[in-house]
Amino acid sequence: MSFARVTGSQATLPPAGLPGLDPALSRLVSVDGVLADAGATRLWHVLDTSDALAERGLEPVGTIVAVHGNPTWSYLWRALVNASLARAEAGGPVWRVLAVDQLEMGFSERTPLRRTLAQRVADLGALVEGLGIRGPIVTIGHDWGGPVSLGWAVEHRDRLAAVIALNTAVHHPDGASLPFALRVATARGMLAAGTTGTTAFLDTTLALAELDPAVKAAFRSPYATVARRRGIGGFVADIPATPGHESTPALHRMSEGLRELDVPALLLRGPKDPVFGEDHLDDLTDRLPHADVHRFEGAGHLIAEERPYADVVLDWLDEKVVDAVTPATRSRRSAAAKRAAASPVPEDSSAPEAPSGHLWDALDARRDDDDTAVIDMTATRDGAPLRVSWRQLSARVDDLASGLDAFGVRAGDRVSLLVQPGPTLTAALYACLRIGAVVVVADRGLGIRGLSRAVRGAVPDVVIGEVAGLAAARALGWPGRRISAASLPAVTSRALGVEASLSDLARAGRGRAVPAPPAPDADAAVLFTSGSTGPAKGVVYTHAQLTALRDTLAAHFGVTAETGLVTGFAPFALLGPALGTRSATPDMDVSAPRTLTAAAVAAAVRASDARIVFLSPAAVSNVVATAAALTTDDRAALEGVETFLSTGAPVSVDLLRRAQQLMPNATAHTPYGMTECLLVADVTLPEIEQARGDRGVCVGRPLGTGQVRISAIDAEGRASGEPSAQPRVTGEVVISAPHLKRGYFRLYLTDREARRGLPDRWHRTGDVGHLDAEGRLWIEGRLPHVVTTAEGPVTPVGIEQDVETVPAVERAAAVGVGPRGGQVVVAVVEAGVRRPGLASPDLTDQVRAATAQRLAAVLVVPTLPTDIRHNSKIDRSRLSAWAERVLAGEKPTAP
Repeated sequence: MSFARVTGSQATLPPAGLPGLDPALSRLVSVDGVLADAGATRLWHVLDTSDALAERGLEPVGTIVAVHGNPTWSYLWRALVNASLARAEAGGPVWRVLAVDQLEMGFSERTPLRRTLAQRVADLGALVEGLGIRGPIVTIGHDWGGPVSLGWAVEHRDRLAAVIALNTAVHHPDGASLPFALRVATARGMLAAGTTGTTAFLDTTLALAELDPAVKAAFRSPYATVARRRGIGGFVADIPATPGHESTPALHRMSEGLRELDVPALLLRGPKDPVFGEDHLDDLTDRLPHADVHRFEGAGHLIAEERPYADVVLDWLDEKVVDAVTPATRSRRSAAAKRAAASPVPEDSSAPEAPSGHLWDALDARRDDDDTAVIDMTATRDGAPLRVSWRQLSARVDDLASGLDAFGVRAGDRVSLLVQPGPTLTAALYACLRIGAVVVVADRGLGIRGLSRAVRGAVPDVVIGEVAGLAAARALGWPGRRISAASLPAVTSRALGVEASLSDLARAGRGRAVPAPPAPDADAAVLFTSGSTGPAKGVVYTHAQLTALRDTLAAHFGVTAETGLVTGFAPFALLGPALGTRSATPDMDVSAPRTLTAAAVAAAVRASDARIVFLSPAAVSNVVATAAALTTDDRAALEGVETFLSTGAPVSVDLLRRAQQLMPNATAHTPYGMTECLLVADVTLPEIEQARGDRGVCVGRPLGTGQVRISAIDAEGRASGEPSAQPRVTGEVVISAPHLKRGYFRLYLTDREARRGLPDRWHRTGDVGHLDAEGRLWIEGRLPHVVTTAEGPVTPVGIEQDVETVPAVERAAAVGVGPRGGQVVVAVVEAGVRRPGLASPDLTDQVRAATAQRLAAVLVVPTLPTDIRHNSKIDRSRLSAWAERVLAGEKPTAP
């Protein structure tokens, strides 16, 4: 598809018929030139909603000035233009949107002048002044429109209401090379040919997103000739890649000026960008630490074409800016303010007091104690498991803390730990926390792609790893200086880019003072979710919240110095020193729970004389399956266990009973929690057996001062009800606790949805369930997995429990097929088959007879798809899509 060809140098209106662009919003504006362009009058093309608003009798609260990058034009902002008008007409806040075509670009005038960054910032200022814009201004920029718009913002702080940036950069470190794509574009002999002489640069940019051919043609329409593409080449030539470049001073002025901006800021990023990397976003957040940040996983450089950014921007302005720029005399309030006024507040919603002290207080208190602190079951000394005393561990933590400080690690720096649980990881983790570094924990259970996505997205300043982790960091280009967990040969260190080992740091830190401890509200850790409901999310905890977790765990389970802890569940494998009790991790691959055997648990219990055993559901399953290998001594050791816990995913009563038979004197607990709040509620096996009768999985009552409420779901499966403690109401589980996370890492939209309609320190879990008359919580599934039938919403877990009573069924999933509001329920079961497809008539009859829920079909699979970390959370969304394809006649394949 092509549009009318524009060939001259003069400014002109875009051709008719460009998709999504209202020609009535295009206008040409004459503006006096400035700086090197002084004395000339230049003609700009802009998209401007000013006249459209005036025609509707709508007065804007301010103006959004949108600046494109290279090689796009104002067409990039059409969604924002259209959405702002639609919201204004619907009674929402009224924003004028002015989307400019920079001179030499789009349909604005072509001139002989070579425009530098300073010139472009001044050009934009002249345009704003020439149009007589007087109210508050919000700038938004993409690509190299970012420095231009932010340059104007820094120079006009008195006019500024907010700043927004999409995939951009504002600083280029001296000596650093350009991204590969720009190195190619700026190479001698390539610049003119690739950017101006041909459409190569334009083609490459437009290929960074899957664009409709008509949209791609619209982006091409201003750049039909060599003469009209000179601005593209000029933009590339003006990239300040060296200290001596003429635009470097302007870039430095702007980037340093950002540190003084205190207006609301929003940074949106598509991570799959070959031009602007995570380091550029990291630099921006360093300069604008108060900015709201959201990374749209899966999106790339042309984020405005790949994600609904316009709604995000307008919602954010509604929440953060509208009330500040709207005169008090106006009756109109932002939708956010109206929602806040109408939002229900859960009863007793006051935030609990923050705990005192530090996570490492117990370690400090036992620094002169020669008793065992940590036992490494994977290493031996004189034929016995390796034991580390409290004295040794405390000294190692102090030495590493001082050594990390000497290495240049500072409070707030992120340190990715790619080390298996054991004494080495324990010492490294507590050393990082001690100096205020933020530990990043993403385990191999995410898979190599998930792990790489998580680590790259966290932009660690330092990576501490074993050889396998360091090799992955090198091969996959993860950021950060590298420290090896063990001392390595020089050739290996060079190959992996390792600067030092932990032993080197400990030697360097010995005798040095440990830096002052961080504040309680400082960030302490970024823990990644399992990725069972989408890309793994980084969950941020402060020091106070981790300390509260320690206190809750210790109080609820009665942990003392003599308790002893065996844990095969990664999130809790490091809490032993914080609890002041000895700990051991069984000989297993913590990222693959099914590798844990009953004999390994018994060995760890025997070595640590532990009274508490903490395992994941998948680990419990394999422990039970390998119980026949237990010796008499093994069984005797397990008889000493007093408390057995399994968390991370639902555990069947039958599995709990069989596990308790191995630990006959232990009380079996199944705490309910999530990465965002590791302990929410708890229930024992006897309590589960007494509480039978409700649908779902009983997970007990809240721990400590934690609170649970239910937000009822409506006919469309949305959690729209007022959070309450009313029994027998099915809805989204809403929680609060002292140890609830601070937020998500650079996921502003996820944070906003998690706290929708709630006061501070409350969180929407995404789980659905209900409270019974005794205040116990029952989990019925995940909110996205609710089946919206014509008769109303149906939750999956109760149906699955029914189906799993059929002898031939090993595991079941209940999923929805069809359009929302008219879905039907389909059962997908594991029943010992080798090939997926329709269940036999006999099995179908048995399954249908087992449940009162009407089933449209019964399908069989060899194995239900589950998450990697727990091997137990069924991917119902994936199964739903698969079932729909199978029932539509596609040949059954593995889901």
